[in-house]
Amino acid sequence: MADRQVDFLLIGGGMASAHCAAELRRRGAAGSVLLVGREPEPPYERPPLSKEYMRAEAERADAYVNPPSWYEENGVELLSGTNVMSLDPGARTAKLQGGEEVGFGKALIATGAMVNILRVEGAENEGIHYLRAFGNSDAIRADAEAAEHVVLIGGSYIGAEVAASLTARGTKCTIVAMEDIALSRSFGEDAGRWFHQLLESKGVTIHGGEVLEAYEGDGRVKAVLTKSGLSIECDAVVVGAGVRPDTMLAQRAGLEVDGGIVCDSKLQTSAEGIYAAGDCCSYDSVIHGRRLHVEHWDVAMQQGMHAARNMLGGDADYEVVPYFFSDLADWASLEYVGPAYEWDEEIWRGDRESGEFSVWYLKAGRIAGALSVGRSEDLAEARRMLADRVDVSAAKAQIADANSDLSTIS
Repeated sequence: MADRQVDFLLIGGGMASAHCAAELRRRGAAGSVLLVGREPEPPYERPPLSKEYMRAEAERADAYVNPPSWYEENGVELLSGTNVMSLDPGARTAKLQGGEEVGFGKALIATGAMVNILRVEGAENEGIHYLRAFGNSDAIRADAEAAEHVVLIGGSYIGAEVAASLTARGTKCTIVAMEDIALSRSFGEDAGRWFHQLLESKGVTIHGGEVLEAYEGDGRVKAVLTKSGLSIECDAVVVGAGVRPDTMLAQRAGLEVDGGIVCDSKLQTSAEGIYAAGDCCSYDSVIHGRRLHVEHWDVAMQQGMHAARNMLGGDADYEVVPYFFSDLADWASLEYVGPAYEWDEEIWRGDRESGEFSVWYLKAGRIAGALSVGRSEDLAEARRMLADRVDVSAAKAQIADANSDLSTIS
């Protein structure tokens, strides 16, 4: 017998669970809601960790999804700093850290992702950081304040964002990346080169085409060594080597896992009444015609709300086009819809010299993704065309014309 029973069990203390709880109450759910998260903080947004929070332009509370008082006021029990140790989909029970067993009616698994750790020689040295939580951001900022030089490992979002934030605060930064051009994995070499040159113009040194070999130090990191023989002296390192979905709980529970927690188009897992959302979710996308796994706070938010609606009896497919945003200090902000895993053509719209442009990624005449810097209105139209699977083969010149009306393309 379970120690107690709840109607809705939300596993994971991040964006997906917080927005799921809010949507349940917004939709009139009268049952009991228990939100269990392993972090000591109430659910919060992670993007500020590499941006305004790291630059000391925002407080922790600014990133909270809901004010701490919201949970009690709305009858949502929040158990922070607590792990869900096991889940039994058949018995509809979950065992919490400390031994309490909770029975549930429906559940959401939103366990997020774990950072990839680079296990190379010298990794035990102090001053080597990964970024996932408030404490990580605090430690990076503290080290950077005392450092003359910080090395970022990785040329994607974390590497570029942290380099921009720390440079804006006066710390010399160097990026070491496997790709020749920063951010090119997501946006291609042409658009990546624009961001690459922007970073360099602001004082960030970038070594592309380099692979980390080892760290040098005598208890604290003193240098980064690459496989090509490059040695870069430094006072601290921040590693942005990507993340992997945290599927351990789901896997032990016998749910289907393949990269992420496998869900149907309604975000339901292989167990009826148990849903997944956010960084751990791999769902059948009716828009993309394939299984999709997307890691971003906006996706977690949208999926958490959608799961709540289906937990309350809905039966709708999840049909939201994934949206991303990033900023490099106050130098540039980018927005993106997609994701475009592959494309055979790019169309540029606007003026890259002024920093106001969009890049449209086409596959077989249809929109696979779109990137915007300073042209959000373009992105809204791209999102519409992607969702509607519009063939834009005959409208390429219109897309390229920065003054054309995109709403007429259908």
